[in-house]
Amino acid sequence: MTPRAADRARYDRATAHLDAPVAVVDLEAFDDNAADLVRRAAGKPIRVASKSVRCRSLLERVLARDGFAGIMSFTLAESLWLARSGFEDVLLAYPSADRSAFAELAGDAKLAAAVTVMVDDPAQLELIDRAREGGREEIRVCLELDTSLRLLGGRVRIGALRSPLRGPAQLAELARSVARRPGFRLVGIMAYEGHVAGVGDAVAGQPLRSRAIRMMQGAARRELAVRRAAVVRAVRAVAPDLEFVNGGGTGSVQHTAAERSVTEIAAGSGLFVPRLFDNYTSFTGRPAALFAQPVVRRPGVGVVTVLGGGYPASGAPGPDRSPVPYLPEGLRYDPQEGAGEVQTPLIGSAADDLLIGDKVWFRHAKAGEMCERFDALQLIEGDAVTATVPTYRGEGRTFL
Repeated sequence: MTPRAADRARYDRATAHLDAPVAVVDLEAFDDNAADLVRRAAGKPIRVASKSVRCRSLLERVLARDGFAGIMSFTLAESLWLARSGFEDVLLAYPSADRSAFAELAGDAKLAAAVTVMVDDPAQLELIDRAREGGREEIRVCLELDTSLRLLGGRVRIGALRSPLRGPAQLAELARSVARRPGFRLVGIMAYEGHVAGVGDAVAGQPLRSRAIRMMQGAARRELAVRRAAVVRAVRAVAPDLEFVNGGGTGSVQHTAAERSVTEIAAGSGLFVPRLFDNYTSFTGRPAALFAQPVVRRPGVGVVTVLGGGYPASGAPGPDRSPVPYLPEGLRYDPQEGAGEVQTPLIGSAADDLLIGDKVWFRHAKAGEMCERFDALQLIEGDAVTATVPTYRGEGRTFL
């Protein structure tokens, strides 16, 4: 029996009493992945990206481990909810225009002490001030640095369109704007190198493309390390009490941790290891989060149909954004239909061994987005479900 077949047998036994659709997290794999992230961070604390987990119980589990400290959230409403739930260090990774949430933040000392907001434009500071509604609490602020690699005099950009702030002078000027404005305190810098951390460099069957990605990422790491260090020096000259410099992501943990100017690493997807994280030379994780759909039809030889399963991930549309049939091995989508909202045909020799009611296990393309489809996660240890915990959705929280 292959390791994957053994996992399928365990998951089927553990969930035999549960009807699909069902979502699970293998806690042994989850904990192994957490340990590997800590190893690669080489002593620097890891701030957990909640977007990649979206389950309070699992956030608590990983933050109880040595090597993890703090949360990186994705909306201000989520940040306030987490802070009210007892999480004491929440960094909002994206700017917000949620005026009511800013009013709540500015009016509550506990929330203001726990939550740090992201800015990259003085207009965002102005929006926060207008939203205060009399709240006088000091707002903790983090500046975001654009990490993209620019080539040919800036005519070619590799990396996400995020912050407009690229150089030390721009960051230092915004830092001065924060310092001059009452009611704000600059505490951090964030720089997420998604073109390094979120792009696999060992694409199956594409050696030339993989080599080109590795060359690009090597150049990007070198350029960013120099620029990030210069930015940190410039901002510290304005705000010497800067608390943290956050960088990285699951795919670049050890590279970012090696930079002296970085004080903490962000990571989250590496806990679940979705399919987009299969193609890396820098690490190998264990798939920890899966969902199962039930076989409901057998249209013919070598074909089964499962209920639903069309859960595409965000990003540029393409085949890599679909979940992948994972267990049993040997199933694939019908190219004329793909993953459907209500039913999904699957073809392959493994289909002939499946019966009506059997489970087919899938891996989502991204990490936390799977939790937007399920109210609960079944936590598996060995071949048993040992706990059922709610996702954000299961707690009635849909932040985006």
